[in-house]
Amino acid sequence: MVFVIADGLSALAAQCHAVPLLCAVRERLPEGWTMAPVVVAEQSRVALGDEIGELLGARQVVMLIGERPGLSSPDSLGLYLTYAPRVGRTDAERNCISNVRPEGLSCEQAAGRLIFLLRGAAALGASGVALKDDSAHALADEAGGSGDSPRNV
Repeated sequence: MVFVIADGLSALAAQCHAVPLLCAVRERLPEGWTMAPVVVAEQSRVALGDEIGELLGARQVVMLIGERPGLSSPDSLGLYLTYAPRVGRTDAERNCISNVRPEGLSCEQAAGRLIFLLRGAAALGASGVALKDDSAHALADEAGGSGDSPRNV
């Protein structure tokens, strides 16, 4: 699996949240899973992850990219997961986790959701619309909670 960090539309988001998110993900990686060296890209878009993943022969690619800044969220990071990345993948073949920032979805929460999706994509052999994000319920069950979530991406 390969992670790509990109400034996208908010370099501040990548600068502030990419490393803490990667650390949280690394702590939760299933045994036997490995991460390729992280790729850093400037002025890129989500689809670049597919090309990088294909060139590196990655089973999955996760693009960490600065989202369009809003009036109150200039530091929002988005995560885009693609299973079997290759040039030409569409948005329907990706899963998105957005609003990763302290005032939105914390790095720890996003890492838990991402690991859930990575496992699901590996088991299903697909990402995007084929992969339902039931992470809020699964993570709440693990923690003994109700499964209610303010937002399910």
